[in-house]
Amino acid sequence: MPRPCKRRRICCLPECSRFGPVEQNAAEPQVITMTLDEFETVRLIDLEGLKQEECAEQMQIARTTAQAVYNSARTKLAECLVRGKELHIEGGNYELCDGTIPRCGCGCRCRKRCKQENNIQQGDQIV
Repeated sequence: MPRPCKRRRICCLPECSRFGPVEQNAAEPQVITMTLDEFETVRLIDLEGLKQEECAEQMQIARTTAQAVYNSARTKLAECLVRGKELHIEGGNYELCDGTIPRCGCGCRCRKRCKQENNIQQGDQIV
């Protein structure tokens, strides 16, 4: 019997979840879906400059899992860039970090952003 899939911790939701070519030639655009945990690995490794080990620790997953998720995300990004497909970021097996988890590497900067994202989703205005 396989082990149950562990939820991956992400620090924040993307500011924009759909990307694609400006001009649509096809009647139905081709869409690639990237999960939120894949987005988080790209954010942590490529944008924040973390190593795969640090990324895995922050997401509370094994390094090999982080590497597999990151490789999958990069393949999807390349497919969208090279073949002009739309990219949608959604879904996945994740939990949103609220900043209260011990050993959280995200610190205060993501806690504020997570709360803002949650408030926007609930329809509240942030002042």
